[in-house]
Amino acid sequence: MEQKIKQNDRIGENIRKIRKMKGLGQTDLVRMLQIDGCDMTRECLVKIERCTQHIQVSQLRAIRKALNTSYDALIDGTEEIETTAK
Repeated sequence: MEQKIKQNDRIGENIRKIRKMKGLGQTDLVRMLQIDGCDMTRECLVKIERCTQHIQVSQLRAIRKALNTSYDALIDGTEEIETTAK
């Protein structure tokens, strides 16, 4: 069984914020994840962004890669804030 990361409000919010900053819709991101081999549905992404479902390690890894961002940005939101402030 794959490890899941206990969801805090920030992970889902940060995924949503970064996704929108990159100009991607939920369907676009899910399509990118599926092409890369991550089996995720749009409904699953919605639940992760709303913090009603824990995220699996493999999903977080795939989202980080698809959004071309860091784990710090996804988990803490710090790096993206610093990048956009410059």
